[in-house]
Amino acid sequence: MARFLFAATPAAGHVHPAYPLIRTLVDGGHRVRFTTGRAFEDGVRRAGAEFVPLPEAHDYSLRPTDEMFPERLRRTGVKKFLFDLEHLFIAPAAEQVRHLQAELAAEPADVLVADTGLLAAPLVHELGGPAFATYGITALTFPSVDAAPFGLGLPPASGALGRLRNRALNTFVRKTLFAPSAGFLDAQRAAVGLAPRHRTALELQSPPGRYLQLSPAGFEYPRRDLPPWVRFVGHPDPLPPESWTPPSWWDEVAHADRPVVVVSQGTVATDPEQLLRPALTGLAGEDVLVVAVTGGGDPATLGRVPANARVDRYVPFGELFRHASLVVTNGGFGTVQLAIAHGLPLVVAGKTEDKVEVSARVAWSGAGVDLRTQTPTAASVRNGVRRVLTEPTFAAASRRLRDESDGRHAAERAAAELLSLAPATLR
Repeated sequence: MARFLFAATPAAGHVHPAYPLIRTLVDGGHRVRFTTGRAFEDGVRRAGAEFVPLPEAHDYSLRPTDEMFPERLRRTGVKKFLFDLEHLFIAPAAEQVRHLQAELAAEPADVLVADTGLLAAPLVHELGGPAFATYGITALTFPSVDAAPFGLGLPPASGALGRLRNRALNTFVRKTLFAPSAGFLDAQRAAVGLAPRHRTALELQSPPGRYLQLSPAGFEYPRRDLPPWVRFVGHPDPLPPESWTPPSWWDEVAHADRPVVVVSQGTVATDPEQLLRPALTGLAGEDVLVVAVTGGGDPATLGRVPANARVDRYVPFGELFRHASLVVTNGGFGTVQLAIAHGLPLVVAGKTEDKVEVSARVAWSGAGVDLRTQTPTAASVRNGVRRVLTEPTFAAASRRLRDESDGRHAAERAAAELLSLAPATLR
């Protein structure tokens, strides 16, 4: 029996992808503890792991981020992304290191596993901790000669001129936009007794034993300098809902005689004016059935919805996507990958957090249309949906990625990679 300690940034997009991995490890007879935000305790236990809460001072799971950091509301685009790097990901690192060390002292683990946002894990490894692995909950962030810097949303440029562009942009961005993050990180390193590395938050502090990218390789830009420890394992099927009562209109979805268009704003950027309302308005006259999911917000705030639309706070995507024809989303990585895992084409409209990069890859891979805005008009959503439904190349590209991702076996592939880091006698 191998012992695993999972740790994740206390946000749904960072925690939920770990559940299928944990269930697979537990079903294989291994022991798993999971430390993250208190809002995820039930989900962690249902996945089969022992729950350990993160220190309360940096547990953002019980209150909206904008409520804890009202100054965040005044920032948009790259400035908001940089704010989040500093306050949500870097600032907790030293305290999280001490927390993880205490957990490992109380009960050793053979492998430490963390999402890409939890910057404490590689520091624990540097301080003599166990082997560690990372699971990727967004597009690859580390620099490459074949890709523009993360955060700009630029597709690859080929040839010698393209590589020159990439080198120049990577150097410029590292020395300007992301330069402060290197200083903030080095301060956290100093707080736990580590020497400075002068690396930004998008550069790995230490290489993991495994970097499990939860997407198919065909979704990511090609990189000749891809590190050997990166593994594209695909997007695991989510765990089935423990208890979910289908809404009264579910039969309309399950037996629809017209395309079912799912509209989702995820769980972070949830202002309904940005996507939900424009989509409902734009698709009101179309011969489709629209299922809009608020991500927890009260559907009543949308007022009267069109006759061809159904709205709910939550519908398990694993169930809903089986009946869908297309997904309209603000570019959250998990939603995009789950849509691809079902072979569904996409219309994406996202510019905040990592969404500009995810949206750019949707367009580059051919799996959908990028509206290139956070606040699309009703007409642009309608035109995007019409295009994706009438041009078969988008669905074909998504199905190719689905076959590569093979979500039914992705968790098993990920678990096998994690077990390869444990002592051979425990696998």
